[in-house]
Amino acid sequence: MNIKQFRYHTDNFGYLLYTPSQAMAIDGGALDDILAFVRSNGLTLACVTNTHGHGDHTAGTRQLVAALGSRYIDHRELTDGQGLELGGETITVRLTPGHTMDSVTFAVDDVLVTGDTLFNGTVGNCFSGDLKAFYRSICLLTAYPGTTRIYAGHDYVTESLAFARHLTPQNAAIDAYARRYDPEHVVSTLDDELAVNPYLRFNAPDIVALLESKALPTDTEYQRWEGIMSIG
Repeated sequence: MNIKQFRYHTDNFGYLLYTPSQAMAIDGGALDDILAFVRSNGLTLACVTNTHGHGDHTAGTRQLVAALGSRYIDHRELTDGQGLELGGETITVRLTPGHTMDSVTFAVDDVLVTGDTLFNGTVGNCFSGDLKAFYRSICLLTAYPGTTRIYAGHDYVTESLAFARHLTPQNAAIDAYARRYDPEHVVSTLDDELAVNPYLRFNAPDIVALLESKALPTDTEYQRWEGIMSIG
């Protein structure tokens, strides 16, 4: 399965997952660019869906459906582990509530399209108010192989790395991550995230020490997650 990233609204990302014949659009705000890519590559836009219901991610959905007669898949009706068939290949749905309760991630091959659940260098705000659900979603995603590529809903890399440096200034992996950052194609591996992303490193000794220095509880993994989320 191939993936194409589209930037829109300055820092938003939408995606096409595609085979030689068919494509699925995820968060279709880059309407004109997506249509041009589909047409120039002779693809059928089989379906259109979203990672969650925020307006900056659903923008373009109706227009894509109308322009090409594509099937609309309501992300709110998807189930965890559900397979979406595309050109003879399967995209797996993972429910990842936390940022919003309707957040979903799409997994195929070595790719996760994570929307606003997991960014490159940070995580989304917990607008749902359910930190435990968010914690379970992060644990689900970090259980994927370290080589898994993370394609997120926004480019917040520069700001996120600055905050990571502020929290953990001795972490040399941050500079290496920064050197790999390419604003024309924003992607990281799960191993990259586990090395620099403070919100995935809640078990790392330097993060635990940071939490303890702020008199935050660290006895359980969930307490450490809750603590690092409170700092951010």
